[in-house]
Amino acid sequence: MTGPLWVLLLKGAWITVQLMLYSAALAAAVAFGIGLARTSRLWIVRFLSGVYVEFFRGTSALVLMFWLFFALPLLGWQLAGLWAGTLALGLSYGAYGSEVVRGALQSVPAAQREAAVALSFSPWQRLRKVILPQAVPEMMPPFNNLLIELLKGTALASLLSIGELTFEAKLARLSTGESAQVYGIILVMYFVIAFVVTRVMRLLERRAKASVGQASLAGGGHR
Repeated sequence: MTGPLWVLLLKGAWITVQLMLYSAALAAAVAFGIGLARTSRLWIVRFLSGVYVEFFRGTSALVLMFWLFFALPLLGWQLAGLWAGTLALGLSYGAYGSEVVRGALQSVPAAQREAAVALSFSPWQRLRKVILPQAVPEMMPPFNNLLIELLKGTALASLLSIGELTFEAKLARLSTGESAQVYGIILVMYFVIAFVVTRVMRLLERRAKASVGQASLAGGGHR
């Protein structure tokens, strides 16, 4: 391929990375918010958060993306393609992430919670000083998987004519007619991005475990 086409693909890769990061930030906020709500003592909070999870887990992120981009303007709100894609992916993957958060929070031994109550910690102090430090390391591996899935899900945004990697690859293929070469290159580019993301997430996982006195073994266990 010629130099301009490489520039086209690199530009698309940068848009893909931005879309992934924006969506991941929104998904993380949703995951923690809904995940905490799922463990609330108030049944109405648990019910409403459960409705959210079931709705966004049971609907298509692509259809939601189309609705935000094509139908929402009929109600008077126009979203740019990048933000429609970010909102659709963030809300959808945030629903999956909320179950990761809920499971990790509930995995903290009850004795730890009781000890915090005995020390007269407020609910916020119990969450910040006792529960989250132990739950976050358990969230990291599932979050890593979700982030990789989110990266691959950004390809859906190409259907909104957003200039991300898959869309730019389509333009490059139409320009050169070299389908095997172009799509082979973007497969490698997706792999490189995913590899970097995985390395970063594993570094964060090790630091989170070290903060609570855990050490990772080569086989994936703890000592």
